[in-house]
Amino acid sequence: MLNTSIRWSQAALNAEQKGEAYVLATLLESAGSTPRIAGTKMVITACEQFDTLGGGHLEYAVIDKARDLLKGALAQPYIHHFPLGATLGQCCGGSVSVLFELLHPVKLHLTLFGAGHIAQQIVELLEPLPVAVRWIDNREGLFPESTKAITLLTDDPVGEVVTAPRDSAFLVLTHNHQLDFDLAKTVLAQRPQAFLGVIGSVTKATRFRHKLVLMGISEKALGNLRCPVGLADVTGKLPMEVAISIVGQLISLYQPAADTQPKKARRVGISKQALKPFMQPVGVPKHDAPH
Repeated sequence: MLNTSIRWSQAALNAEQKGEAYVLATLLESAGSTPRIAGTKMVITACEQFDTLGGGHLEYAVIDKARDLLKGALAQPYIHHFPLGATLGQCCGGSVSVLFELLHPVKLHLTLFGAGHIAQQIVELLEPLPVAVRWIDNREGLFPESTKAITLLTDDPVGEVVTAPRDSAFLVLTHNHQLDFDLAKTVLAQRPQAFLGVIGSVTKATRFRHKLVLMGISEKALGNLRCPVGLADVTGKLPMEVAISIVGQLISLYQPAADTQPKKARRVGISKQALKPFMQPVGVPKHDAPH
């Protein structure tokens, strides 16, 4: 559905706030007779598109390319050249080059059990990061009114494991030792591939692991259990130090490639060669720019 009443900038902000993936399509260059000028943008989501690059067959082609990005068929930003007359049958007869950029506002879905002081500091630290938090507790009056997380007050926190997003990581920081264990057991049984962080001591971790093995939890699933949760080299005990340690570990879940891929393999995006035709010295008209 095309929505031209909402500007691309507002549509992008709306998608960011909802945690919805979208493509930003930017008209980089136009030659000859074209419906819009260079710099024009539109936003395309899985179901809608906002603003316009001029309509007609060009816009349909741009939307199709954007949806390929959203489906994962194309992994990196890229530039596509559209001859309007030859292939799209538009009467203006010029040509345009469009930059397609896929933006994923949410890089990690987190299901957090427990709303104590450390959990509250974790959620506050996560607010500016690309993490969508689903926050669950069985006690009233603990969730801050200002939180942007999705909060859920329930008498059955364990029953919410199955309702978590399919790719969710799990963090267990409740006030109850037995509830921590029940949540850990359920996550490892139902979501054996998921990251599971449980707050506690080394002694607690040893007891949990021993009981979980006796209850049939596989060693492979136990490999995803982090207890004590948090970065091992951050040993502070203050609530904010613990929170920062845990947030650091969560960040590593969606940024592992930065440190593990070979230097050459980390080069992603659009090559300089592809961008060269669109580059020129500042203040120099394009027809006077050196070749």
